[in-house]
Amino acid sequence: MSEQKKKLRAIDPPFVALGPSGVAIRDRLKNLTPGDEKVLRAVGRHLGSLASRDLKQRCADGLEHSTDTWAARKRDLTKQSSSRWAGSITKATHDQWALARRCQFAHIQGLEAGARTLMHRLSLPIGDKGSKRAPGGYRSEHEWFHKSRRLATLTDRLERERADQKAGVVHVVRGGKRLLNKRHNLEKAQLTEQEWRERWEAERWFFAADGESGKRYGNETIRVTPDGEVSIKLPAPYAHLANTTHGRYVLTARVAFAHRGEEWADRINANRAMAYRIHYDVQRGRWYLTASWQRPVVTTILLETARANGMIGVDTNADHFAAYRLDRHGNPTGDPHRFSYDLSGTATHRDAQIRHAITRLLHWAKRAGVAAIGIEDLDFTTEKTREKHGRNKRFRHLISGIPTGNLKARLVSMAAEMDLSIVAVDPAYTSQWGAQHWQKPIAAPRRTTTRHDAASIAIGRRALGHPIRRRTAPPHDGQSDRRGHRTVQADIGDRGREETRRPVTDRAHDARARTEESRNAGDQCIHNRSGCAQCRDMGPRLTSDH
Repeated sequence: MSEQKKKLRAIDPPFVALGPSGVAIRDRLKNLTPGDEKVLRAVGRHLGSLASRDLKQRCADGLEHSTDTWAARKRDLTKQSSSRWAGSITKATHDQWALARRCQFAHIQGLEAGARTLMHRLSLPIGDKGSKRAPGGYRSEHEWFHKSRRLATLTDRLERERADQKAGVVHVVRGGKRLLNKRHNLEKAQLTEQEWRERWEAERWFFAADGESGKRYGNETIRVTPDGEVSIKLPAPYAHLANTTHGRYVLTARVAFAHRGEEWADRINANRAMAYRIHYDVQRGRWYLTASWQRPVVTTILLETARANGMIGVDTNADHFAAYRLDRHGNPTGDPHRFSYDLSGTATHRDAQIRHAITRLLHWAKRAGVAAIGIEDLDFTTEKTREKHGRNKRFRHLISGIPTGNLKARLVSMAAEMDLSIVAVDPAYTSQWGAQHWQKPIAAPRRTTTRHDAASIAIGRRALGHPIRRRTAPPHDGQSDRRGHRTVQADIGDRGREETRRPVTDRAHDARARTEESRNAGDQCIHNRSGCAQCRDMGPRLTSDH
């Protein structure tokens, strides 16, 4: 009796991802005097203490927060700073509290998924084999016992998190939990206590001001003129440090945004809202100014328009992007490309590696002449737990290393600047079916085709609206066109479908030979064919050279 086929889940249709809704640019504040740095440190420390107290009060309010409590907090902050500084602090507090709530909900989902997996495996007999869709029982009584203890631990954590969520309690660390934990492992972090203290204080400073449309240069708190002059509205306790009128302090440093400088200048000259943030990098000892603004979401092109010139399918992996170009019929053209990156090291290094790989990918896409890039809509939120994959630590580390969140944000924003669209597809079965239908056909004697290359073709075909398998109908019983063209092939009306394929010009060793062969394909004399009309006319005048 044949085995019952595995039930496949429904495949979500592809869609064009929305473009970025915000822009941020940064420049260094150079040539600051000791007096400038003294003022910046004092103001940042003062506003940071106000932000910490405001966040503490917001967390204490919990779900009882209302416009009245927000107004009371803002009035208290205004007395010690200014109305605009108070508005920026309370807005940052609300955003941080909302982010903590979303993280709390995601953590609860992860705990629930782990508890469900543990309960399922504990309910099975010891040694029971699982399947690809569901894990089996544990291998020994010893492992079963320890997993039962872990289930009790997860259940206890889940109850606490649910209780906190119901009560509106969140846990937030201003300055970052990771940096806080380094205080107890200074030797491992290769930091001294003084170095850690400087980083900790700098991260807890607050120096951000929201913009206002209609105000001079788009911001009354931190103002930057078109010629790069930076002035700050000092809080009330530090108004005596002002070096100009109206309680403002003008820095000696001048900024000049090299990237998007014209767009920034157009906005401030029109007095449109512009937000600024001043940040101190302790490791480099440098001050930076970041300008940011919102813009309407970039209008995405229609899916049919994105598919008009073909597609580049991209398979995301832990250490590289595997990419393949496909024409509009879903046929792979050229050779596969690989864009490697190294995600070891610091967060700054990882971010730079991702940006560099995406830049090379986008430049290749522009040269190829496509209008869109197809990529998987990856989400490993529920796939990283050890309860799901058991002892397979290598696979858990592999999927944890794939930069899904950072990749989405970077790729969409960088592609929009190069007039490229991103088509997101369902990642289900792309690696499996790609290797099954494409890994062997696209292999060549001088080229090794990997499973990732085949997966990129599967992703590109799904983005183009084609099925992954190469053909969806069996061959006809005859060579006549009476039954129509084959499915997933070039249509009858497409130009060039019956022409001879052009030689592969990127193969230098035989490009010229193939070109000469194709150029002389119709010359029967060269091929010494008996049916050559010219030879029959010449008759006895033929020589051996001819």
